Amino acid sequence: MIRGAILDLDGTVYRSGAAIPGAPEAVERLRERGVRVLFCSNNPTETPGGYADRLAGMGIEAAPETILPASTVIRDYLRDHHPDAATYLIGADPLREYLDAAGQRLVGDPDRASVFVVSWDETFDYEEMCAALRGIDDDTAFLGTDPDRTVPTDDGVMPGSGAVIGAVARTVGREPDRVLGKPADETARVAFDRLGVGPEECLVVGDRLDTDLAMGARHGATTVLVRTGVTGDDDVADSEVDPDYVLDSIADLDRVLDTEG
Repeated sequence: MIRGAILDLDGTVYRSGAAIPGAPEAVERLRERGVRVLFCSNNPTETPGGYADRLAGMGIEAAPETILPASTVIRDYLRDHHPDAATYLIGADPLREYLDAAGQRLVGDPDRASVFVVSWDETFDYEEMCAALRGIDDDTAFLGTDPDRTVPTDDGVMPGSGAVIGAVARTVGREPDRVLGKPADETARVAFDRLGVGPEECLVVGDRLDTDLAMGARHGATTVLVRTGVTGDDDVADSEVDPDYVLDSIADLDRVLDTEG
């Protein structure tokens, strides 16, 4: 029996700033059936409160505690593992402000950093690559916020955090110690804990095989791929992740619930 649902946002619940047709109604029907809902995004630039406001504008009510973006996952990881560490961030201003407000000790000099966090940054340039070379050595904790190589926009796809993380990794000749966001175990653990529902009683719904569905499959959840985002049927045929269901959109989710109970 399904008692919980982890829903991706961009490409699943909305696209280009507008709700997917039928998405608000699908979320409401989940709740009417007694299914607990958690929204989970790999966007490292938005806060739970910001997402709550955005969803409300689309007719979807959601408390901030039911929204788990990559910004919160990296914030909590730093708080748990590096609470007092001097931290250098390659990332966007909203993430910087979020981490600063949480009390993380951010520094502007890479030579002083014992933790290096790399994320999406539209101003990423050669200077930041030089900073990474100066600041990351074998003793530095090198963390990425999320693995998304591209992100959808109104003008098509653009490079995401994964692209920036990859550039830094190639520059310093070392892979990150951890890349958080979906499908990382840290993100899955927080998501299932917040729902209070075991993976075997949970849906994971998203438009990406390598993040959304990989996380669900890895933990034994029922996985649902929607065709409203970045993944097409050809991608499914070539993927190691085999979705339990493939739907045209989240609006068709009743078909899964009627089957799974």
